[in-house]
Amino acid sequence: MTEPAPEQRRPEDRRIVHVDMDAFFASVEQRDNPDLRGKPVAVGGSAARGVVAAASYEARAFGVRSAMPSVTAARLCPNLIFVKHRFEVYRAVSQQIREIFADYTPLVEPLSLDEAYLDLTGRLGSRTATSIAQEIRARIRETTGLTASAGVSYNKFLAKLASDQNKPDGLCVITPERGPDFVLTLPVGKFHGIGPATAAKMQAMGIHTGADLHAQSLDFLTRRFGKSGQYYWNISRGIDHRRVSPDRIRKSIGAENTFSADLMTLPEAAEALAPLAAKVWTAAVRHQMRGRTVTLKVKFSDFRQITRARTLPHPVASEAELLTLAREQAATVLPDPRGARLLGITLSHFDSDDDAPAQLDLFGRAP
Repeated sequence: MTEPAPEQRRPEDRRIVHVDMDAFFASVEQRDNPDLRGKPVAVGGSAARGVVAAASYEARAFGVRSAMPSVTAARLCPNLIFVKHRFEVYRAVSQQIREIFADYTPLVEPLSLDEAYLDLTGRLGSRTATSIAQEIRARIRETTGLTASAGVSYNKFLAKLASDQNKPDGLCVITPERGPDFVLTLPVGKFHGIGPATAAKMQAMGIHTGADLHAQSLDFLTRRFGKSGQYYWNISRGIDHRRVSPDRIRKSIGAENTFSADLMTLPEAAEALAPLAAKVWTAAVRHQMRGRTVTLKVKFSDFRQITRARTLPHPVASEAELLTLAREQAATVLPDPRGARLLGITLSHFDSDDDAPAQLDLFGRAP
C-alpha cells in the first residue's frame, strides 16, 4: 500500500524539524577571526546611522539585538566590536548546510540563510526524528565549525517554538502529548506569526499568554484580527496544518538603504535610487521573475514612513524602466523639509506564468 503524503498524515503523525543557526553572521565572523572569539561582536556599521544585522551571544548579554541602531548597541555595550557584513561568505556556508539537509529529505523550506523547516514524515526508517535532528546538528558543526539549535515536533509552529527553547547549541522536542499544554504558558510575543504590534494589541485586550489566547472564542478573534483570527485560535491549541513547502513562492524583491546624511533634494534621491534599482533588477533576473508593481518606500528624518506604488499592465521590462518608475514616484513626495533618511524599492505582483518560483534568499529580500 502506498504511504500517504506527509501533508495527508494525521497531524500527530507528522515529524517536523526546525533548524536555526546560533547567532549565524556573528558566529561566522568569530569562526574566521580568532581574535573575536569570546568577545561581544555586532555585524553591521558602527556609523551614526548604522544598524546591527546580527549580534554574538556575548553582545546579547548586554541587550544588543539585531535591527537595533548601532549607536544604541554601542551605548549598551561600550566594548562592542563592529565588523562589516560578508554576505557572500554567509551564503556559501548556508549552501553547505542546505546540502546536509538534502541528505535527509527533499522537503526543506528555507526561511532565511540561517534557518529552515524539514519534513521527515515517512522518511525515518527505524530512526526517530530526534536522532536525525541530533545527527544534522553534529554534521553542521563538523562541516562548518558552527553550532545549530533544533526543534522537533508534529507541526511547524511547535517545531519553531522548540528550537528557541535551549539556545544556543540546543535541542528540544515537543511531543503530541505535550503540544497543547506547552503553548499555554508562553507569552504571546514568543509565538511565530505574532509580531510586536499584534502582541501589544493582544496585551491591551488582556491576552498575555497562550492560555489567555486559548480562552478567546474563534468569533472574538476573527472579529478583532480578521483572517488571522483562525490561525491564532489554532496555535493556542497547538494546531498548525501548514505544510513544509520547498517551492515557497517569493512575493516580492526589494532593496533599501539608510543614509548617513538625510537627502534634502530630489536630485540626491534620484541618484540614490540608481544602485537600489540595480540590486532589485539583478535579483529579479537571477530568479527569472517578472513583476508589474513597483513600490517606493521613504522614511523621513522623524522616522515617519510612506510608500507609493504603481502597477503596470505589463511586467517591468528593464532596470531603466524600474528606476524611472521609482524616480517618478519619488517626485510626488520629495523634496520634503524633513529630509529622507531611508529609500527603498520593491518589485512585486509577479506573473504567475513565469518559470517555477524561486526559494527565499537572505531574509526574503534581494541580496
